[in-house]
Amino acid sequence: MRMQSVDTRSHLYATGYDGVAKFLHWLVVVLITAQFIIGWTMPDIHKGTRPEGLIAWHLGVGATLVAAVILRIVWRLTHRPGPAPVSPLLRTVSHVTHGLLYLALVIVPVLGWANASSRGWSVKLAGLLPYPSISPVGSSVGHEMGDIHGYLAWALLALIGLHVAGALYHRFVLKDLVLQRMLP
Repeated sequence: MRMQSVDTRSHLYATGYDGVAKFLHWLVVVLITAQFIIGWTMPDIHKGTRPEGLIAWHLGVGATLVAAVILRIVWRLTHRPGPAPVSPLLRTVSHVTHGLLYLALVIVPVLGWANASSRGWSVKLAGLLPYPSISPVGSSVGHEMGDIHGYLAWALLALIGLHVAGALYHRFVLKDLVLQRMLP
């Protein structure tokens, strides 16, 4: 395997993500981590369950996650980093994985939001700014969205695992600076 020159390695670091992109990435990491911890420890939701305690926290963190993901997508579309010098195969794998991650980061919270709406629960950003209801109260489809939300959360977790494995592969196997592009 050929070692990259210092100039190439410096260029790789220079074409990394900007501070806003890094902040939004790590904010989403923290929020997703919180969501999984809350989701695993909160009580099961049944008919008549009230949005209290950990369920209320899950709704609040989810509302913040929706806002952070939207900001992240807008920032990513308007502020593209330079390409990492990787093989075409790794570039394709990266694009597909990132695309699926973004898709899951939109779909999973929206399905949870639809489920909350169907239960008549308010979803509020920072506990103050209410999001609109996206499914009618009592909607059987909205209730089913909660089950799909749970299943797709596992798929999101698998994608996150793949993403982390890819970053570690770059760091410890390829020994390039791709991981450093997103580190503070």
